[in-house]
Amino acid sequence: MKHAETVTFGGSSLDRAAMLRGDDAAIAFQQKQYGAGVIVLWRGKPLVEGPGLDRLLRLPLDHPVLAEDDGMRVLLGRDESGKLIHAHDLSAWQPDDLDDAELDRFLDASEQTHPELPGHAVFAELRRIMTRLEARDAELAATARAILGWHRSHRFCARCGAESQAVMSGWQRNCPACGGQHFPRTDPVVIMLITHGNSVLMGRSPGWPEGMYSLLAGFVEPGETIVAAVRREVFEEAGIAVGEVSYLASQPWAFPSSLMFGCRGRALSQEITIDPGEIEDALWVTRDEMLAAFAGQHPILMPARKGAIAQFLLRNWLADTLD
Repeated sequence: MKHAETVTFGGSSLDRAAMLRGDDAAIAFQQKQYGAGVIVLWRGKPLVEGPGLDRLLRLPLDHPVLAEDDGMRVLLGRDESGKLIHAHDLSAWQPDDLDDAELDRFLDASEQTHPELPGHAVFAELRRIMTRLEARDAELAATARAILGWHRSHRFCARCGAESQAVMSGWQRNCPACGGQHFPRTDPVVIMLITHGNSVLMGRSPGWPEGMYSLLAGFVEPGETIVAAVRREVFEEAGIAVGEVSYLASQPWAFPSSLMFGCRGRALSQEITIDPGEIEDALWVTRDEMLAAFAGQHPILMPARKGAIAQFLLRNWLADTLD
């Protein structure tokens, strides 16, 4: 697919400087020569600035808020000038006016302002602002959210249960008790543009906002190929057999740790039999109906959510640019 790398969170060609990981002396030398900056996240929400909250705020290494907080620090990479970029987890900070109910909403619209950080900068939910960020900031934010989230949920060794320690500049955890080594987890997920003639298959999960439909998706199981996962998931959820399957594009989706494999599949029939344990509803949507949904003029379907790979695949399907 010609436009595959233009998907949100992809295509910035970040130099992740993997050869520096774990080498404190080399990192210190690089920082002395070229400088370094730190992006900060609170509960997975990046610190952003700008009139449209469209830029990651980079703090200097010696900023007081970083010195006072012992949160996880991860080396993300370096920019074209050689300047290193780190991510710092500030999740231990507790805002005075925190509203946990707002944080738990389907789309968190709340913003948090730290008293020791610039007043124009706020912590904002990444899904809300992801399409506003330029490609490099988007990749940095997604990478930081995923790796810091992994550290929060994998503090203890899966082999013996002892608390593990972060090493390799945040890209590995080692267990001092049993010697176990643990690496960041990424869960493969297939998301499918299933077509039959001039229509595309859409489904919705329980609890989604009214009118929200998306492409069918599901986790790849151990021992399963991507093609097999596409066919299995569509049949399990909608009772539709799929013939030809092809890969289109991928998207890292750090909510919390998925890699979405966007595929196209051709349905062998249009008869839907949903599994209510999997999805709430499924329906075929014609090209004209999808165009109306994108324009916000469909009587049932909401416009596809910008930034998600489902919207990216549907937009390219409508424009005949999947090849």
